[in-house]
Amino acid sequence: MDYKFLLGLAIIFFSTKLLGILAKKIHLPEVVGALVAGIVIGPSLLGVVNFDGDVGTFIEYAAEVGVILLMYGAGLETDMTELKNNALASFVVAVCGVILPLVLGAGAYALFFHENLADHTEVLKCIFVGVVLTATSVSITVQTLREMGKLRGAVGTTILGAAVIDDILGIIVLTIVTSLADPEVEVSTVFIKIGIYAVALVVLFLVIKAIKPFIETRDGRRRASIFGLVFCFVLSFASEEFFGIADITGAYFAGLMLCNSKTAKYLDDRVEIINNHFFAMIFFASIGIKATFSGMSGSLWMFAIVLTIVAVFSKLFGCGLGAKICKFTGKESIQIGVGMISRGEVALIVAAKGQQVGLIGEDLFAPIVVMVIVTTVITPMLLKLVFKDKNGGTPSDSGEDKKEDATVKEEATA
Repeated sequence: MDYKFLLGLAIIFFSTKLLGILAKKIHLPEVVGALVAGIVIGPSLLGVVNFDGDVGTFIEYAAEVGVILLMYGAGLETDMTELKNNALASFVVAVCGVILPLVLGAGAYALFFHENLADHTEVLKCIFVGVVLTATSVSITVQTLREMGKLRGAVGTTILGAAVIDDILGIIVLTIVTSLADPEVEVSTVFIKIGIYAVALVVLFLVIKAIKPFIETRDGRRRASIFGLVFCFVLSFASEEFFGIADITGAYFAGLMLCNSKTAKYLDDRVEIINNHFFAMIFFASIGIKATFSGMSGSLWMFAIVLTIVAVFSKLFGCGLGAKICKFTGKESIQIGVGMISRGEVALIVAAKGQQVGLIGEDLFAPIVVMVIVTTVITPMLLKLVFKDKNGGTPSDSGEDKKEDATVKEEATA
């Protein structure tokens, strides 16, 4: 066994916490420090932690668990009434947040590289770059809103709902485009899978609702938290493996199904403790560790800048417009638009799929990584800015540390 993973964990925990504290000192969300820590210790700068070998595999798997638990916790914290009230708004925001990035991303690629739009393959390449920009990863947004105590409410709920719908729409668009380049992909099969997935979720909701009284009357709440995690992981696995839906979407639905139970707060507290002290720290650092900028030419750096600008403003204006259509205020529309900017691991997964079918070359992968890193790092900063109150102050932290301490004391006296 290679025990270097222990040293890697120590470096990740120390650097993310240290830079997280420094970030809070300058009034930035702690997650920004964790993201920067990953860039510092990763191949881009110090190179003391990377994804090579068994150590890298362990870090990658732990990071995946971190984002799954993060979305599970977000589901547990969701106000179901708010979600129902904002269901239409979430759909409109998601649709606008897919169409504008798709069009602008394709146009930016075509104009920058002077593509011949009479060539079928070149047109598909342009469209696929747009498809990459449609992806939204709200894991960073979730953590930032949680730090600021803004995860609940109309804005936070709309962002979460739109992100889930965005994922489904992105899969449909991705499948249509790749099917045009890869005849093995059947568009009709994907639609059937999504339909079955929706039916399965409805059935699960009804089952959970039926057995909720039984769950709430059981003592031994520690067992409830374990069974909740089992449910989360099984639904995450089934979503990805059988339906082609992102595992984090399954995790969010798992939390959503349990959010109205009396044990929801207890389950959320337990998940936060284990995630904040282990898996989530690895996940946030892993985003920065993945950043590799060596070998990029001046032209590719310029395209990375163009792609990043398009990525930011297409989501900001697209989702913001959708929110405005649904009667949100101007400030709330901007908040929703900013909350949807981060691309994260979802864009990387889409780009990898493009490489497999020959729609994205290896040279284009680096600019996409740059776009992902920048949008991921600036999103929490922009969220802090757009959530400032009229007096210029920023929302207070959600009291996670206090809640965590209270939970630990509660267990000690139980």
